Amino acid sequence: MLTDRTTLTQFLIEERRRYPEASGELNSLILDVALACKAIAKRVAYGALGGVLGSASTSNGQKLDAVANDLFLRANESGGLVAGMASVKSSAPYRVPERYPLGKYLLMFDPLDGSSNIDVNLSVGSIFSIMRAPNPGVHASVEDFLQPGSEQVCAGYAIYGPSTMIVITVGTGVHGFTLEPQLGEFILTQPEIRIPEAATEFAINASNSRFWEPAVKRYVDECLAGDSGPRGKDFTMRWVASTVAETHRILTRGGVFLFPRDTSEEGRPAGGLGLLYEASPVGYLVEQAGGLASTGRARVLGVAPEALHQRVELIFGPREEVERIDRYHRDHNTVDIDAPLYSTRGLFRTPAE
Repeated sequence: MLTDRTTLTQFLIEERRRYPEASGELNSLILDVALACKAIAKRVAYGALGGVLGSASTSNGQKLDAVANDLFLRANESGGLVAGMASVKSSAPYRVPERYPLGKYLLMFDPLDGSSNIDVNLSVGSIFSIMRAPNPGVHASVEDFLQPGSEQVCAGYAIYGPSTMIVITVGTGVHGFTLEPQLGEFILTQPEIRIPEAATEFAINASNSRFWEPAVKRYVDECLAGDSGPRGKDFTMRWVASTVAETHRILTRGGVFLFPRDTSEEGRPAGGLGLLYEASPVGYLVEQAGGLASTGRARVLGVAPEALHQRVELIFGPREEVERIDRYHRDHNTVDIDAPLYSTRGLFRTPAE
């Protein structure tokens, strides 16, 4: 196996040779993350036999979330590579114990994305993002983590499905590695992943359709109209309720993912996915694979975080398709208000643009 296949370690060594000034610390951190993912994959694979099977809404699901979170922390705290870590499961950054040296990177992660799928044995995953620490060797503050996604030096995810894979980018394209269980090594199986330019699938939670903005309704309606509609082709709809699974499918065979703004509750956050833990790393992967990731109003990688757990809308897929959705948000997103005072002849009607 190792004579004609590239392992994750070998791949990272070759990437480092392209940058002679690199210290190798980033490689070491990525391998520590991969170790955590191997350990989580083993726990997930045990299923009910491991005593931690369940969805996020059950005590068992929360237990598996906690196990995965702890595995990430334990695998990455002692190597002297990070100045701090932040998890979607914790309200504040994790402070590296004083007995360990501090490094020059920040690690952000969601240890078990899609945990609502656990009890029905569907794919779940882990998402991670690595940035440089503004103050290397010093315990990271909340403000240190509030960097736009364009500052990432590595992003990736592990998917725990029929096989375990880790998909990463270090800014030189996107590459997929499959875990060879006998060797315990991630082997390069999908080099230079590119999102197919033509989209015939879209992923969205249709149960929220009554809360969508006009731009999203227009896009989905056009897709559902099929080959007799304005798009002139048939689309299929998918929804797995796991950002990792959705991302992996779209990177592998194409399509568009939409987690749009909605109006279901007054004062509810505009979007539903974590900027630092999901949207930014997914955005980096998607753009490195030739696609585009947007909030519908701005490029995801350009959004400057204002809080550790800030949530945003996320739309990603082939560049041309996402640009179409962005254009609909710009030009066709007027909300019709069903009230006499706001009607076409009403006192508070919106002036024509």
